[in-house]
Amino acid sequence: MDKFVGKRLDGRYEIKEIIGVGGMAVVYKAYDNQENRIVAVKILKEEFISNEEFVRRFKNESKAIAMLSHPNIVKVFDVSFGDLIQYIVMEYIEGITLKEYIEREGSLRWKDAVHFTIQILKGLQHAHDKGIVHRDVKPQNIMVLPDGTIKVTDFGIARFARSEQRTITDKAIGSVHYISPEQARGERTDEKTDIYSVGVMLYEMLTGQLPFQAESAVSVAIMQLQRDPQLPTEINGSIPLGLEQITMHAMQKNPERRYQSASEMLCDLGAFRKDPSLTFDYSYFVDDSPTKFAPAAFDYDSVQVPEREEEEPKEKNNMIPILAGIAVTLVIAIVILAAIFVPKLLSSTGSELTCPKFVGQKLEDVTSNDEYKANFKFEEKWESNADYAYGYIYEQSKAEGQKLKKGATITLFISKGQSTTKVPDVYGKTESAGVSELKAAGFTTVVTEMPSEDVEKGLIIKTSPQRTEVVEENAKITIYVSSGKTIQNVNAPSLTTMKQADAEKLLKDKKLIAEVEEVNYSKGSGYEYAPVGYVIKQEPASGSSIAEGSTVKIYVNKGFSANITVNLPNDLSLEQYYVSLWADGVAVAESKMLDATQLSKYTFENVTSKRDSGTYTVKIRSASSNALDYQVITVDFKEGAAKRVGSYDDYKKLDADTSSSDNEDLN
Repeated sequence: MDKFVGKRLDGRYEIKEIIGVGGMAVVYKAYDNQENRIVAVKILKEEFISNEEFVRRFKNESKAIAMLSHPNIVKVFDVSFGDLIQYIVMEYIEGITLKEYIEREGSLRWKDAVHFTIQILKGLQHAHDKGIVHRDVKPQNIMVLPDGTIKVTDFGIARFARSEQRTITDKAIGSVHYISPEQARGERTDEKTDIYSVGVMLYEMLTGQLPFQAESAVSVAIMQLQRDPQLPTEINGSIPLGLEQITMHAMQKNPERRYQSASEMLCDLGAFRKDPSLTFDYSYFVDDSPTKFAPAAFDYDSVQVPEREEEEPKEKNNMIPILAGIAVTLVIAIVILAAIFVPKLLSSTGSELTCPKFVGQKLEDVTSNDEYKANFKFEEKWESNADYAYGYIYEQSKAEGQKLKKGATITLFISKGQSTTKVPDVYGKTESAGVSELKAAGFTTVVTEMPSEDVEKGLIIKTSPQRTEVVEENAKITIYVSSGKTIQNVNAPSLTTMKQADAEKLLKDKKLIAEVEEVNYSKGSGYEYAPVGYVIKQEPASGSSIAEGSTVKIYVNKGFSANITVNLPNDLSLEQYYVSLWADGVAVAESKMLDATQLSKYTFENVTSKRDSGTYTVKIRSASSNALDYQVITVDFKEGAAKRVGSYDDYKKLDADTSSSDNEDLN
């Protein structure tokens, strides 16, 4: 059993079960007993606690999400970075990944693909506006909720755009089937990198397949650099031309020929959705110039490459020019790599050295450089910095180009990233006390009043962002102070046959509180028929005059229930047997032992289903036999009626089996 399941973190989060396992973390479903809600807790794997790179990514994810507040981005509530355990608390999402959805559906209807893509772009646009580039946009990191809402997740390798501009090189990072060409080359990434990945996802949704596929990840990366994809309409002829043009424009290999922002792509998608006959003056452009590689930039060690088959030996005389060519190529490559990647310490006379530029470099790259270590001593100072990502040098005590003695000490100022903190809990405190506490914690405050049925006038009802949420330092906190009870009557809206989420929103708009109870619909239960997930009854009734802030109870259909009566056979010699109902190969109900001499019918009570109708197989068995098919029936749960539509002879074998068994006993 997992070591965390059944445990409570920080006396607050009760870990219920594992809901996901990733490369560096495990995600659990948990109950927050302080806020009375279900949450998702992402815990860094124990083996990575001492790994600075994984810890950096984990902290980076929490900082990135904490800065974001958007309906299409998963929300973070709390973080903890202890020595023994590090975790992030996020909103719990009921749904499946977009990848799972695509695999289940195959190619999507173009309207659904556009609907999903627009939501993804809206979430990314919000992140980009905050200076955050996701860099790992893929359907595995997109959650699809039952109502079709999209949530962008996993900002573990996100980068803050402002710091990215000051970074010279970085490793290619992301998922190889969705990374942009500039990511594959290890070049600077920005918002257009995410746009390319969105284009690949849209391509996959429309066609049911990826634009580039190969046996190895390295091969796919090279295809991203060099190959042009097959046009979507050549795979799925039902795709409108305008949508194909949008897709291919997002997937341009040259970032400058691509959509320059999420809002720009949203504009085209919005225009297309209004008029699907619309076309755009876009053509897929392939750069015929040779591809420029940065060999050390792509992390080939992280890619699984199949072993090469043994080649047959060639004639000796053919190997000489080949080996000569390889030798020349290696010499050229070494010269080029040395020019690009070996840091230049300018030659000096005597013991004088020229101070290099350390600003913009990653600390670990500096401290692991043998030439730097041989000539200088380093002191480290870590501070929060909004313009540089975690672990990058943003200032140095000795200026670039300054003449220094060998062994000189240089102080390096390293970024902790954007500093974040938790919002203090000031709920229930007076306005003055809450303002003072928040200001002491470094926040600016805005006070607004709102009526409350439960909180005394003058006391704080809540804050936005909420208590214990992780936010940037110096963030603005809105304090909601109770103005006391203000009773105004409103008419209860009509909610029956509405979708649950729509009913809850309508009640909220009316300043009413929704209380939800899930029930099974059955004929004669007093509920109005509605599909699963819809309201089938409300209290008080529609039109009732009630006070603002009152609770309206809505009963939501979670399934259907009915009593199902079946006929019993009259041609069996068995005096006792069991009768059962089966659906999709699974027994859903079974009787007690029946006395066949006294019964001609049997009723299965409260049989439930997620569908309002279904087909069931009635089976019969003796105490010692397997169940054998007897009848096929259809059930209309709306009417609570069952109807026989087919019969079997299998059940008659029970007589023969029983007789045979009895004869053996007599012998």
